[in-house]
Amino acid sequence: MSTVHLIDHPLVQHKLTLMRRKEASTNSFRRMLGELSTLMAYEITRDFPLQDLEIETPMEKMVGKVIDGKKLALVSILRAGNGFLDGMLNVVPGARIGHIGLYRDPETLQPVEYYFKMPDNMGERDVIVVDPMLATGNSAAAAVQQLKDKCQPKSIKFMCLLAAPEGIKTMQAAHPDVDIYTAAVDRQLNDHGYILPGLGDAGDRIFGTK
Repeated sequence: MSTVHLIDHPLVQHKLTLMRRKEASTNSFRRMLGELSTLMAYEITRDFPLQDLEIETPMEKMVGKVIDGKKLALVSILRAGNGFLDGMLNVVPGARIGHIGLYRDPETLQPVEYYFKMPDNMGERDVIVVDPMLATGNSAAAAVQQLKDKCQPKSIKFMCLLAAPEGIKTMQAAHPDVDIYTAAVDRQLNDHGYILPGLGDAGDRIFGTK
């Protein structure tokens, strides 16, 4: 069974609380998401591989360590996942970017893929899939399955702002090998599949749409 990693750093929790407020503007929500995603990226990359890099300090040459960013891919589940990318690239600027677009079929209620674009050499890469909300978990599970079927990456992690118990259960059942990183596990879903207490529709709040 995969592990749920709760990122409870005080700065993460502080910014998340400010983002939850209904009066938070689009500008402040987007800015805080960028700051928070940078902090979360620090935690999720804690065990990432390093490579040697020969450099020259003002005093002498030496061999230092850098994250092997060329082997990392950040995969955004459209559209809300894009809100994570700039903040994470502050930490791992060498990462490549992929996108997966999914919509929910109104009859079957199952995710349907409409867009899939990945960097080259995905079989050699560690992947972080990002989406602010893990609600039912159906879209996240479908996105990870598409990655496995089409790309077979070295490893996959999933990162979100908020997770509902229902979404965690769905992801762990479908992908017991994919760890989940989140800033909070909220109480439940409502009848429309929104997380409670949640923060509303993350995509709308990031992009100022309704």
